[in-house]
Amino acid sequence: MSSASFQPASGPARRTVVAAAGAAGLAVALTACGSDDEASDAPAGSGPAGGSPDDGGAGGGGESGSGAAGAALASTADIPEGGGKVFADRKVVVTQPTAGEFKAFSATCTHQGCAVKSIADGLINCPCHNSNFSIADGSVKSGPATRPLPSVEITVSGDSITLA
Repeated sequence: MSSASFQPASGPARRTVVAAAGAAGLAVALTACGSDDEASDAPAGSGPAGGSPDDGGAGGGGESGSGAAGAALASTADIPEGGGKVFADRKVVVTQPTAGEFKAFSATCTHQGCAVKSIADGLINCPCHNSNFSIADGSVKSGPATRPLPSVEITVSGDSITLA
């Protein structure tokens, strides 16, 4: 019988392997929680982007300066008095609180970044957690959101509404 002692093959120590696995997991978590310009948790100063001919326009624009500012968004006849319309692909909601007065706001809820989906009874509604915002000024009418919807610049010329 041999008296040779057992020596493990050289390789990374257990502590090194555990630390590397933890670092990799942290990197994945941070990447998943990160955001980019199109993220649903857009900052308050960001505006709409994108667009398609399906909603009456060919481009996008807004406060962030991206897209084609001045592209037709809708006709004034498309926006009901006391209501509004959500343009999901442009991330903007246009309202008409009173006859002839048109307002626009970000369609991204300030609570957790969900897209607002509907307008009813003078309120812009977010379906994720039931936050409601005023069609007149974007202010919070019921939470959990605590910040108003940011305004988006629009121009009304004749019967055409465009992003400024």
